[in-house]
Amino acid sequence: MSEPFLIGEKMTGGYGKGPDILHECTIAVEKGEIAVIVGPNGAGKSTAMKAVFGMLDIRGGSVRLDGEDITRLTPQARVAKGMAFVPQTSNIFTSLTVEENLEMGAFLRHDDISETMEQVYGLFPILREKRHQAAGELSGGQRQQVAVGRALMTQPTLLMLDEPTAGVSPIVMDELFDRIIEVARTGISILMVEQNARQALAIADKGYVLVQGRNAYTGTGRELLDDPEVRKSFLGG
Repeated sequence: MSEPFLIGEKMTGGYGKGPDILHECTIAVEKGEIAVIVGPNGAGKSTAMKAVFGMLDIRGGSVRLDGEDITRLTPQARVAKGMAFVPQTSNIFTSLTVEENLEMGAFLRHDDISETMEQVYGLFPILREKRHQAAGELSGGQRQQVAVGRALMTQPTLLMLDEPTAGVSPIVMDELFDRIIEVARTGISILMVEQNARQALAIADKGYVLVQGRNAYTGTGRELLDDPEVRKSFLGG
């Protein structure tokens, strides 16, 4: 059986010299699929994603992308390998225009970025409309679109989103999830941490429920939504 496109396997580690937050945690995502990490506050969801991106040193386990061991690579080197990470906060340049933010996303590229820019505007039409506006003047949902669009400018093979719908209205959340599905349909793998577990699992090909840095439940999004234990413990019944 072939290995998943991305796998963080049995990752154990924490920040600096602090205690381990992750305990043999495994997260994987296939090509062009959406994998979602959910769980209670403090479960290590964002830490697991940061471990995959190289933002903390793991003391055990490994991270492999498309068959290559990238465990010891810096985040910058992982970007060059095709990974893009959108943090929950401080993920745009507020003083720059929308278009300038998108251009900043292509900083590693030396080719013509206009086609990718058009693809981003096709995905997020409101950004084309507001492309000359300072990103700091946009609504929360529009800022998130800028952040995702900027990440897409790197032409990633894997897009990682940390709480992409934090602080946005339910309508905007649904719209963002629709766009995320569209991105996955282009063949980009998506790994996402989400507080809105029920809605996130509804669009997920694969779901991971973490508790205290460990895998508690793993399955398709539908399997987890239908699991009475998961529903009772994490989805409010």
